[in-house]
Amino acid sequence: MALTIGVPKETAAGEKRVATVPEVVEKLVKLGFAVAVESGAGDAANFADDTYRAAGAEVLPTAAALWAKADIVFKVRPPSAAEVAMMREGGTLIGFVWPAQNPELMGQLAARRATVLAIDSLPRQLSRAQKMDALTSMAGISGYRAVIEAANAFGRFFNGQVTAAGKIPPAKVFIAGAGVAGLAAIGTAANLGAIVRANDTRAEVADQVVSLGGEFVKVDYEEEGSGGGGYAKVMSEGFQAAQREMYAKQAREVDIIITTALIPGKPAPKLITAEMVKTMKPGSVIVDMAAEQGGNCELTEPNQAVVRHGVTIIGYTDLASRLAKQSSTLYSNNLLRLTEELCKTKDGVVNVNMDDDAIRGLTVIKDGAVTWPAPPIKLAAPPPKPAAGAAVPAAPKGHGHGSSEPMSAQSLAIVFAIGALALLGVGLFAPASFLSHFTVFVLACFIGYMVIWNVTPSLHTPLMSVTNAISSIIAIGALIQIAPPLTGATGDRPNALILGMAVVALVLTAINMFGGFAVTRRMLAMFRK
Repeated sequence: MALTIGVPKETAAGEKRVATVPEVVEKLVKLGFAVAVESGAGDAANFADDTYRAAGAEVLPTAAALWAKADIVFKVRPPSAAEVAMMREGGTLIGFVWPAQNPELMGQLAARRATVLAIDSLPRQLSRAQKMDALTSMAGISGYRAVIEAANAFGRFFNGQVTAAGKIPPAKVFIAGAGVAGLAAIGTAANLGAIVRANDTRAEVADQVVSLGGEFVKVDYEEEGSGGGGYAKVMSEGFQAAQREMYAKQAREVDIIITTALIPGKPAPKLITAEMVKTMKPGSVIVDMAAEQGGNCELTEPNQAVVRHGVTIIGYTDLASRLAKQSSTLYSNNLLRLTEELCKTKDGVVNVNMDDDAIRGLTVIKDGAVTWPAPPIKLAAPPPKPAAGAAVPAAPKGHGHGSSEPMSAQSLAIVFAIGALALLGVGLFAPASFLSHFTVFVLACFIGYMVIWNVTPSLHTPLMSVTNAISSIIAIGALIQIAPPLTGATGDRPNALILGMAVVALVLTAINMFGGFAVTRRMLAMFRK
């Protein structure tokens, strides 16, 4: 029997997102499910009830009716105690739960013998889990919105301008934490024209920061900060002291600070102290994206924007909700991909397979039994490194893609022997004039080869360098044929056919060379801002 997926209206204050959008409802119906939506659930995200009806969903008038009918409930925020009380016994809940922060909620759901899949507990180190990773999709939106909120509170343009009324310097933005949210903020701020700096305890993200137009600010202390699963770990006291010194310097220099530092299951680390805020320029802005977990700034007040020491400190906890339509669409797609994993038979029945690493990590309660936390995932071991003294085979040398292993000594000797016999035959039986011309030809091939393959690529691909070298040799030969003889004797001038071929060769090679430089210039222009 096909199950019913229910989508209630979110009851958390200020929450505008909805767990499923009409476009996804159609796909859930194709998987064999019936879909019920509470009336008004999508209004704040600009999804009217009629659009859900047109997609094949049933619209129910009240939350009680929705919870009573739904076998599976899709939610954004963790359910309240009142919502848990309305839940069908033995039902399934899918959404953000945060089991480490909500032990009471876990107990209430277990008492209802529910099966709970917490989207926030997804093992993010699994590559195939990326399509279900709602944390990443929501963090990207939040990072973008954080920059927009900062721009709204900031008193100047982000990009520098020179106008008749005066010169406006570009804003300087410092982003603490270069995870998904931080990288989204870096890209947005750089695109708006700001000078962007960023820091993260994970050294491997430095290249990502630079690729998005930012400058990676390194802490003068060597310690690896990767904690697995896309998060950072708690650093040593020595590192934290060096980090505070670096943050204090940045606070004095920049106009905007955006903090994103979070550690799973722990309060947000305090990165920006009250003393640092005092040293910031009047009119500066701090956007604390960790406000919901206590904040990275000591003066942050959750859900509020306050002014302290002339600095606006924004602690909104609903950044993703402020782009409700976009975030609802991405979140519902994440839940759709999860549902496809749960219902591979497309018959409207879910199978919570505890042998599947991704599903096991998501499942925090199974039929009333708490299964959180999940056991560590056993990832494939990396290939063993060769011993320090082991000889590493040299890569075959060659200039083309078809380079193969070098000839053996025996094969090379045979080739030389055949070549020597051929030359001996030519010397014995060919006319003397042929032999002199043949010698010039062989020397010309050798010299041409050395010239062509020793051209250094400069703003070109190696292939273009080779073709330009060949074209240059042809052009020189054509010019020699076209140029008047030095002796002035008319008999030394080439005939009309040779002269015509030289002119045509010179024209074609000139087109090839100048065209190559023109193409290179256009290719480089594509990568310039």
